Amino acid sequence: MTHAHMARGRMHERGGAESAAEGKFRFGQAMADLGQLVLRSGAPGLAWRIGAALVLVVVGKLASVAAPVALGDAINRLVPDGAAQLGAGFLTLALAFAGLRMIASCAPYARDAIFTVVSQHTVAKAATETFGHALSLSMDFHQSKQTGSLSRVIDRGSRATDFLMRSVVFNLGPTAVELVLAMAVLAIRLDWRFAAVALVSVVLYVVVTFKITDWRLAHRRALNEADSRSAGVAVDALINYETVKTFGHETRTVGQYGAAMGDLVRANVTATTSLNLLNAVQAVILSLALAAMTVMAGYEVLAGRMRIGDVTMAVLLLTSIYAPLAILGFNYREIRQAFIDMEQMVALRATAPDIVDAPDAVTLPPAGGAGAEIAFEEVTFRHDARSIGLLGVSFRARPGTTTALVGPSGAGKTTAVRLAMRLIDPQDGRVTIDGLDMRQVKQADLRRAVALVPQDVALFNDTLQTNIAFARPDATPEEVRAAADAAELGPFIDSLPDGMATRVGERGLKLSGGERQRVGIARALLAGPRLLILDEATSALDGPTEAAIQATLRKVRAGRTTLVVAHRLSTIVDADQIVVLRRGRIVECGTHEALLAKGGEYAALWRRQTRQA
Repeated sequence: MTHAHMARGRMHERGGAESAAEGKFRFGQAMADLGQLVLRSGAPGLAWRIGAALVLVVVGKLASVAAPVALGDAINRLVPDGAAQLGAGFLTLALAFAGLRMIASCAPYARDAIFTVVSQHTVAKAATETFGHALSLSMDFHQSKQTGSLSRVIDRGSRATDFLMRSVVFNLGPTAVELVLAMAVLAIRLDWRFAAVALVSVVLYVVVTFKITDWRLAHRRALNEADSRSAGVAVDALINYETVKTFGHETRTVGQYGAAMGDLVRANVTATTSLNLLNAVQAVILSLALAAMTVMAGYEVLAGRMRIGDVTMAVLLLTSIYAPLAILGFNYREIRQAFIDMEQMVALRATAPDIVDAPDAVTLPPAGGAGAEIAFEEVTFRHDARSIGLLGVSFRARPGTTTALVGPSGAGKTTAVRLAMRLIDPQDGRVTIDGLDMRQVKQADLRRAVALVPQDVALFNDTLQTNIAFARPDATPEEVRAAADAAELGPFIDSLPDGMATRVGERGLKLSGGERQRVGIARALLAGPRLLILDEATSALDGPTEAAIQATLRKVRAGRTTLVVAHRLSTIVDADQIVVLRRGRIVECGTHEALLAKGGEYAALWRRQTRQA
């Protein structure tokens, strides 16, 4: 793959969120995606729950329209020709009115009780799929994002799916049907002018609601951005608590958080004020329409063209129209706001990962027992942040051997490690494992074949047992303990009151740097990889412990290939080959003795470090 193609790919990944957020959200596509998500939710009894919920919605709306008609007829039976009479017809219609009102009121509760299982499974599915997709994205993507902001995107977006389902499927559609039924009853039972008043008020209400709500979208986006910024600042500071504390910047960090919260307060005030304006305008429209309908009905009664029961029916029908109309306005506002909340989640899920399995990806052949053979063949990779990564690098690590990468900072050692793990792909050339281009090997197989002990080991806020077993969750407690002993963790674990059940804290901050490093080594050993990568794996250890772990690492190298990144040259003097990098190129390659005899770059580094020692 050329550098230009890779650059465009990375630009697409980083720019996906921005372009999707700026583009117009497509209602039809969003509903289609939502429907597919519901079908994938795996909720128990999915089909009958959806069917029952829809039936309850229809029954509830029909009862809501029929109830005012029954009451109006009952009143007309009560006062025929001006003489008060109480008969069976009135009682029947009155009881029908009460029953219909009860059905209209209880149907939504029954619907929610039945459909909640589906909605919650859908929310969980949306969050899980988005979370899984986020983990599949490249390191460049995650290094450019704040953890707190990314978490909020997943949380708000998944919760928006529940609201959209309830509002669009169970409110908007049925509300439109109820409006049509109510206006038909007004036109047939009373007069077309009553239906016209209802129609005009509804249209005016909808138009004004849509216009003001569209105007409020910018305020909602600003509110979401301020919310994400404040969350990002807080989570970032809590994750890097040790750094904040070390430099004494608690006050400064709190000030940054306070400034972010100030922006959130201002955005919230603006959004709330605009919402109150919308509510006030809606209330004026509905009140004027109700007043007009009441006056018209009064004149019709005085003229003898309507009876008292008809007036009651007209008022109640109008009220029944406005009840869902008020919900319609609320739903429209919240639906548009939910769309905004979903924009970032949709953009995140639309972001294509850089590293994916090829369509014809193959399974990595079984290990031969001597470790993997890793080869860099004219590999070139350029970072966006700086011009040099690797330029035409070629070397081969034969099975069962140890290859060390040395050189000054920025020479390309970390880039080589990421390429060897296929966290990034070369822009030119190829990296092979056992003769296969890594881009043609399934990632799952590759991850099982390679294990890394980084310079800064990050641990989960869980027990020692769980952190070590993360490499192989099906490992027995005995195997986990054996890996811990091999990493010289045994005496430390035995000194703890809870032993392997000891919790290590956020990112392992309850442990010392050396203890975290040894947990990382134990985790890598438990994985049993054919390629073991040590990125300054003993840099945080004291002299005696480092010597002991170096001896342990020399033992575990049997049967696997080892790639070592080292600044301290004394740790790699026994390497089978040492690759010296400078500015992304290989300047020397050979054994420790051969490179010293050559008197070049490596010899100069060795003399400098031995003099400092």
